[in-house]
Amino acid sequence: MRYEGDIYRPPSEAYSYLVQVTIGCAHNKCTFCSMYKAKRFRVRPIEEVIDDLELARRTYSRVERIFLCDGDALCLSTDKLIVILDKIKELFPECERVGVYGRSSDILRKTDEELKKLVSHGLGIVYIGAESGSDEVLKRIKKGVTREEIKESVLKSERAGLRTSVTFISGMGGSDLWREHAIETGKLISEMGASYASLLTLMIDGAAPIYEEIRNGEFKLLSAEDIIEETILLLESTEPWQLDAETVFRSNHASNYFSLKGDLPKDRGRMLEQLRYARENSGVLKDERFRLL
Repeated sequence: MRYEGDIYRPPSEAYSYLVQVTIGCAHNKCTFCSMYKAKRFRVRPIEEVIDDLELARRTYSRVERIFLCDGDALCLSTDKLIVILDKIKELFPECERVGVYGRSSDILRKTDEELKKLVSHGLGIVYIGAESGSDEVLKRIKKGVTREEIKESVLKSERAGLRTSVTFISGMGGSDLWREHAIETGKLISEMGASYASLLTLMIDGAAPIYEEIRNGEFKLLSAEDIIEETILLLESTEPWQLDAETVFRSNHASNYFSLKGDLPKDRGRMLEQLRYARENSGVLKDERFRLL
């Protein structure tokens, strides 16, 4: 397969066939992220994408999932995405799901009918990096969207039948905004009704712009114990649940100090008990040496 630069995908797409439909990230300003800093954003010609799909069909006997890279491939026009999705359906009739990274602004730019059309042509899930429910944190990290825009994009996507998997980052508020980050993120999870919500824990690569803020003391990282306290407050802030649908909640990424799995709001109490146990028994927390991006 032909790939440009480093390739990233969500953990749940570990066994998916990855095809680049864009190179890099159209926004590429988030201070905590270094994933696409070495790439200049561009849209790949449709012909190249189709060539890669045809090569994959000749190479693999069975492809059950396909993920469209890079950072926010949903920024493509609906017409271009449909050409790609239709080719996937033609070449891989066994494919059960097509996924894509997308920004909230990508979703909000599309009409309800466009989103429904993408679903009808095979798009199954969009992964959104929300990072925080706090407008102040979002502003500091130069996310380029507001809390309300994140909420509305998830509601809009789910209404259209396009499942959303929304990621937040523990520790993203630093030592001064950890409470606001936890409370507002918990509230947002309750309000938006995503199919999936997950927590990563902040880890910084030296190429990320925020690294300099950490070095000069402007941004202070949380300890493992602080992260547990923050996660407790986040889950405590998820009530009252505002939508009928349950959200699959995960905090089991390689970056996390403590693993959680459950459905919200059903398993909220159990997960809080687990966190309170971890707070009193710090030996169960993952050692810093074993955390990975």
